[in-house]
Amino acid sequence: MNPLYLTGARVVLPNDVLEDAAVLIEDGVIAAIDPESGKGAQAIDLRGKMLIPGMIDLHCDALEKEVEPRPQVHFPLDFACAQADKRNAAAGITTVFHALSFANHELGVRNNAYAAEIARAVGAWQAHALVDNRVHVRYEVTDETAPPVLASLLRDGHAHLLSFMDHSPGQGQFRDVEAYRAYLAKTYKTSDAQLDDILAHKAAAAQGAMQRMEQLARLARERGVSIASHDDDSAQKVDAVKALGAVVSEFPVNLETAQAARAQGLATLFGAPNILRGKSQSGNMRALDAVLAGVADCLCGDYSPAALLPSVMKLPELAGIALHEAVALVTRNPARAAGLHDRGEIAVGKRADLVAVKDMGGLPQAERVWSGGTPSLAAHFDHL
Repeated sequence: MNPLYLTGARVVLPNDVLEDAAVLIEDGVIAAIDPESGKGAQAIDLRGKMLIPGMIDLHCDALEKEVEPRPQVHFPLDFACAQADKRNAAAGITTVFHALSFANHELGVRNNAYAAEIARAVGAWQAHALVDNRVHVRYEVTDETAPPVLASLLRDGHAHLLSFMDHSPGQGQFRDVEAYRAYLAKTYKTSDAQLDDILAHKAAAAQGAMQRMEQLARLARERGVSIASHDDDSAQKVDAVKALGAVVSEFPVNLETAQAARAQGLATLFGAPNILRGKSQSGNMRALDAVLAGVADCLCGDYSPAALLPSVMKLPELAGIALHEAVALVTRNPARAAGLHDRGEIAVGKRADLVAVKDMGGLPQAERVWSGGTPSLAAHFDHL
């Protein structure tokens, strides 16, 4: 791998921003910051660009849509993985945790066997990938059939983040039965009879949920896989998932719960599309309000990875925080939450996961992307 000398950029460091600076890359890692020379390395002029660490997306649902763009319309899995890989590279995301739901009753790609097949396909595609593709397995805790499938993925190294979610109506994301019925009817074209069966089954299966969660959490801890909880709605819920070993609280639904999560040492995660749109799709706490209140640690692409970069770049103006603090929400903080200590910062010795950002009429876009020092994207917008 030839050394690279990136020059003239506005470089976002963990606690500072350097103007007109340089970064030297050797053997896939950052060898020096603002050295006097490139020591014979290939020079790339990044004048007028910002250089940030490659973004890390802990929760991205987009692969499910690549596999199943319409209900019961499925693409080949290698094709879907390739498209998601390219989309993430173009978005400036160099480490992505593809969020796959294991919730048999929701049909489609969330069928346990099919979701497991997709998870293994992600691993198979990695040999050809532009960025680091990982799998975030989301366990719907009222599904008693998923744990053996998830245990197999954890043991085989095909699951890199485990989250617990409970979409039972009356708590979490769905505060009433009608909201949940409307979601399933719209998303999966579920009939009234099917909806009745699903609700009855969830109520019955909830009885053994904690025991199943404890077993999976124990296996995840043994395998060094980080644990997250989804749609926490109370301090009591935070206490319960903390006891399981959770280190991330995804989409806490209100300020009090986000505060409780941080008090327990959990990293809080919110959706970047929420910031770009200015509201939550489910009517819960706005991501911007979480940033303003100082209770947001990480942002994720959720259903739109392309929203990550423009959302982050809006935050210094919207929330009055420093640029390096905004960038940390999608780089250093999620890296730490996932236990990835080799990336997430522009610092000597870290992986050379980097993004050169170009401002296009106020819309920031990734112009160049490097993953482990290897070019993943080289889009030239100079003519625009």
